[in-house]
Amino acid sequence: MKNSKLILLSAFLLGTTFSFGQKKWTLKEAVDHALANNITIKQNKLSVEIAEKDVKSNKANFLPSVSANTGGNLNFGSTFDPVSNNRVGTSTFGGSLGVGVGYTVFNGFRNLNTYKQAKLGVESSKLDLSVIENDISLQVVNTYLNVLFAKENLEVAIVQADISKNQIKRAEAQYEAGSIPEGDLLNVRSTAANDAQNVVTQENGLNIALLQLAQLIQVPYENFDVAIVEVGSPSAAMLYSSSNEVYQKALTNRPEIERAKLSIENAKLGIEIAKSGYYPTISTNANVGTNYGFLLDLPTGVSNPDFLTQLDNNLGYGLGFSVSIPIFSGFRNDASVERSKIQKLITENNLENEKLRLQQTIEQAYLDARAAAKTYEAATVSLKAQREAFKNAKVSFDYGSMTQFDYDQVRNRLVNAESAAIRAKYDYVFRTKVLKFFYGENIID
Repeated sequence: MKNSKLILLSAFLLGTTFSFGQKKWTLKEAVDHALANNITIKQNKLSVEIAEKDVKSNKANFLPSVSANTGGNLNFGSTFDPVSNNRVGTSTFGGSLGVGVGYTVFNGFRNLNTYKQAKLGVESSKLDLSVIENDISLQVVNTYLNVLFAKENLEVAIVQADISKNQIKRAEAQYEAGSIPEGDLLNVRSTAANDAQNVVTQENGLNIALLQLAQLIQVPYENFDVAIVEVGSPSAAMLYSSSNEVYQKALTNRPEIERAKLSIENAKLGIEIAKSGYYPTISTNANVGTNYGFLLDLPTGVSNPDFLTQLDNNLGYGLGFSVSIPIFSGFRNDASVERSKIQKLITENNLENEKLRLQQTIEQAYLDARAAAKTYEAATVSLKAQREAFKNAKVSFDYGSMTQFDYDQVRNRLVNAESAAIRAKYDYVFRTKVLKFFYGENIID
């Protein structure tokens, strides 16, 4: 029977022996790895980079535009000579060189407000990234705790299966001595078989929990394991006095709220940009240019002026400005301004909606945490009572004053109480971390 006990425990110990020396992921490592490798997070980081490039592009609107131009043409055939009053055959090649500079002096502050919008776009993209990172972190914490929960359930199942194995040895001795009928022995063996099956079930539950965590943080599942986090015996007392306390703090730190506020600022700038259509646009320009030309069929003894001399002699400069004053645009400017004002109202409503959603989520989280605290407190009391009851039942059973059936009933109640206490503990730990999450506290430790 000693060998059978070792065989029973091997299901749990084999994995530990096999993985000796291999990496066990801590909670912080799991969260950090998920944040560094999650595809959605990577995509949003690229969105931040695009927004930063938009800022650079809009900043360029404050700089002048500079362009160079050149061109050439070849002419051949007959042309009219005004001196001889005859048509003569000539071939010429000529071209031009020039540089132009343009600058927008004023366009109703459109460039300034567009630049401000681009900068808000960077901040908004960063807040989008923060929202996703927060969600991923919370998912990893929850899944990690599920693994710990499964590990404790497996440990309890192994202990109970071991107790059942020991009972078989005792029942067989009693049966051989004629103290109990064969039916009692069969019942003990049946209970042991059920407990052994429960070990397999709990092992499968642990494997599934590990698989879910490995997939979430995007690492290979083979030989994947986590480090044990000692959660101890959490206090059943609530961390915060009310859900409103958490909500008021969340209003100051949640990226969803900040993002909604930025959307309002962006909409205000959109109104100003739309209003720029009512203002005149003033621009200025400057240019410098020259040209050159060569006769390709010159008479004997005649030569073309050299290239550099032509460029110098034909050099010219120009300055100019333009003013465009909008008078009537078919009410397009009016419609654009009105649309922008409506968009601002939409963003204001979105902010209120985000606040309402946040408040409702926190209220639900607070109630869940309070219920989890009460459940954990009740489960702890129940487990203590069931342990005492089992202790007394074991004494009675050993002295023969309790039947096998009654003893099994007490032990089953203990098993259920242990499972309920483990479930309540991890549920309370997670619900508490959710409140800390909204309050802005660290949930990784």
